[in-house]
Amino acid sequence: MSEIRVSGLTHIYSADTPFEKIAIEDVNITVPHGQLVGLIGHTGSGKSTFIQHLNGLLKPSQGTVEIDGSDINASKIATKEARSKVGLVFQYPEYQLFEETVYNDIAFGPKNMKLSDEEIDERVKEAAELVGVSETLFENSPLELSGGQKRRVAIAGVIAMRPGVLILDEPTAGLDPSGCEQILKTIVDYRNRTGSTVIIVSHSMDDVARLADRLIVFNKGHVRFDGTPEEVFSNPEELKEIGLNVPVPTEIAMALKKRGVVIPRAIYTTEQLLSALLELGKEGE
Repeated sequence: MSEIRVSGLTHIYSADTPFEKIAIEDVNITVPHGQLVGLIGHTGSGKSTFIQHLNGLLKPSQGTVEIDGSDINASKIATKEARSKVGLVFQYPEYQLFEETVYNDIAFGPKNMKLSDEEIDERVKEAAELVGVSETLFENSPLELSGGQKRRVAIAGVIAMRPGVLILDEPTAGLDPSGCEQILKTIVDYRNRTGSTVIIVSHSMDDVARLADRLIVFNKGHVRFDGTPEEVFSNPEELKEIGLNVPVPTEIAMALKKRGVVIPRAIYTTEQLLSALLELGKEGE
């Protein structure tokens, strides 16, 4: 069980210099164990700075980050423990693959945890199976793999440490539609099978709309919206005002409303749009 509690979090880059920049300010967020959160915001909104505080890569200028009630910045030991609980997959993680074989890349984290060879082997095979990497690839060089396979190997390397919280920064960036869908399925399968907390940073409104239990929208270093997809996408005009796209079904629903079509609820998935249109068709019969 890994609850995240962020209180009064502020981060200032280059503090007390002419280049001082407040990246995030007075952010207060609690993420209960097991939630799948979509973290969205335009470039420079603060979301990447925020997630780097969750496992101690960045230290707060002000405020606290707690995992299971413990301040992760209280000591070096506390920070190390947090990093064993919170796994962070950076954007384009395949560029960080460096071992000679796929097996060794996935095993790198567990080896650093000083686990036994048997435990390492179990975790590597478990993580590979979870992300859809065949054991027949274990002795291959990661450089021989496709882009989608490399991405899955990189994610497996984090999953192998069995974090209670998995954070992924733009996990589908640069992949073709098929690769995107495979990665998203991997993430959902992992969450469903382990019950872990998952936080996805994404520019794809359509992806987070259909996957997330909760959306947190950053704007200019502050949390602008925090709620269910239905609650957040009930504000499409405001989302567009702060530079964000909205899901395609939401765009269509907005266009229909401007033409006088009455659609009574927030629309953010294709299924919801089709259902609303079918209901309107029945009413018109």
